[in-house]
Amino acid sequence: MHEAARNVIRQRMERTAQALRKNNMEAVCVDSAADVLPLLEQWIAPGSSVGMGGSVTLAECGVGQFLHSGRVKFLDRAAPGLTDEEKDTVLRTHFSADWFLCSANAITDEGEIFNVDGLANRIAALAFGPRNVALVAGCNKLVKDLAEAQHRLETLAAPANAQRLACKTPCAQTGVCANCQSPARICCDYLVLRQQRQKGRIRVILVAEALGF
Repeated sequence: MHEAARNVIRQRMERTAQALRKNNMEAVCVDSAADVLPLLEQWIAPGSSVGMGGSVTLAECGVGQFLHSGRVKFLDRAAPGLTDEEKDTVLRTHFSADWFLCSANAITDEGEIFNVDGLANRIAALAFGPRNVALVAGCNKLVKDLAEAQHRLETLAAPANAQRLACKTPCAQTGVCANCQSPARICCDYLVLRQQRQKGRIRVILVAEALGF
């Protein structure tokens, strides 16, 4: 990428970070995915309980390696051998965790964080429960407003995630949302985070790279 283009991306990230701070969320801008893990290691004390929402972004940042290192107590819903009931129990422990890690479907210029879930475990933890939330988003997740966030969801994020998860939904076949009523629908519950009453509970890392969907 040309340095001029990278500078423009950084400038937009900083404007978004300022908007997030105005909404009582902490925000840090970094240059690459490699910068994410050192921040998390700095923030999350050894022995802390940590939950995580499903995220390609976090995987691309190497967060799984940190969570499985033994340094923290990882509340892993995908641990081998868990029954469906045990997975459900793990998901519910996320609400009392010291930390919850996830990404976003989009972040607006006004510092609004837009997320859409199928099961709502991620957005439930974002709204209330975990003592701290760390959210990582690539510069590709930055949008002008909620209308653009919705468009991004319908034309990229949802179809790509449906394909990744092998969901039997129309969008997995066509690449665009059909507002379906499929049992496998992944766009069931919507959350927009705006001004926060608990200042600093949510920390956002904005990365000057395209990450996730």
